[in-house]
Amino acid sequence: GRWTGQSQAAAAMAAADASGPSSGQVWQDKEIRLFLPAQAVMCRKGEFVIDRMNSVEDTKGNNGTRGTLLITNLRMVWISHKSFKTNLSVGYSCIQTITIRSAPSILRARAQALYLMTKFDEARYEFIFTSLVEGSPRLFTTVQAVFRAYETSKLYRDLKLRGAIVRDGLLRQLPDEEVFNRLDGVMNLSSDQGNLGVLYLTNIRMVWHASLAENFNVSIPWIQISKVHVRASKFGQALVVETVPRAGGYVLGFKIEPDERREAACKEVSSLWKVFLADPVLGVKHTVEDAPTSTQSAPLERRADDVEIVDSAETSDTMAAYLADASKAADREPVFDPELGLAVEALPPGYDIGKLWSA
Repeated sequence: GRWTGQSQAAAAMAAADASGPSSGQVWQDKEIRLFLPAQAVMCRKGEFVIDRMNSVEDTKGNNGTRGTLLITNLRMVWISHKSFKTNLSVGYSCIQTITIRSAPSILRARAQALYLMTKFDEARYEFIFTSLVEGSPRLFTTVQAVFRAYETSKLYRDLKLRGAIVRDGLLRQLPDEEVFNRLDGVMNLSSDQGNLGVLYLTNIRMVWHASLAENFNVSIPWIQISKVHVRASKFGQALVVETVPRAGGYVLGFKIEPDERREAACKEVSSLWKVFLADPVLGVKHTVEDAPTSTQSAPLERRADDVEIVDSAETSDTMAAYLADASKAADREPVFDPELGLAVEALPPGYDIGKLWSA
């Protein structure tokens, strides 16, 4: 009964944080999490630190606290200098807009800050980061450039149907993509009749397109596949590829003849998939001056305090501090708060300043 209606999504997020990463799926760019354990703060396979800034304030949720901001190819991670367990992770897929405007900072008074408007689990959150290095635009330029690189490289990570991925019968290869095999005469079993087409196998994905209609196609990154096997269909034995729930949980069947060719294709698909998962290529490229070396990425590898999140409601209350008030057009009238003994801006209905302050 302690949760507000607006923070129910945050409660679900808190439960996910407590359980940590599971099943090997890529969540880093798709979710917002707080109070991550050390394992979840560390880079997963295919993730790397592009830039690290050691003097950044989380102005929205931890105003007055200096921390380190890690910018990876999948997300932004802020870690408090006071306590490693006070941290947050914002996946780029959750970001809707990035703006730069003035924000009230305890450590820098009023300064230009980076505003992120995000959406996760049907709730909207706002994050504000202020660089404590006066006159440095690095926070703004790096985040904007990396986010742009992420947005323009989705084919490395996301399943795509009917995309502009084939031109004049040839696969439009991505940077660093290498085609290992092209199989003609492969029937896609997604319709009652089946469709004959071409199957490409690369180091990043598998792509099928119909021979008579190039725009009838599917691009399946290896990172989104959960299972590869052969099973019976109404067309006979077929190569079946299943995607992870986050990619739609698709079950895609391909009929390849004769049997020996199908078995060889299944082995090749399974092999390429496993090789990719051992060292994923996720597509985001960006170079900054004075970028951190592998030894400078130590904050991702440091040991965190043992943390057990017992009361997820408290985590929800903290997450509520980041909720974006879309209806707020201007500052609310100040009211006297007896707990603080100060005049403060009025909170939205359903919020308790005591919980937000103690969190």
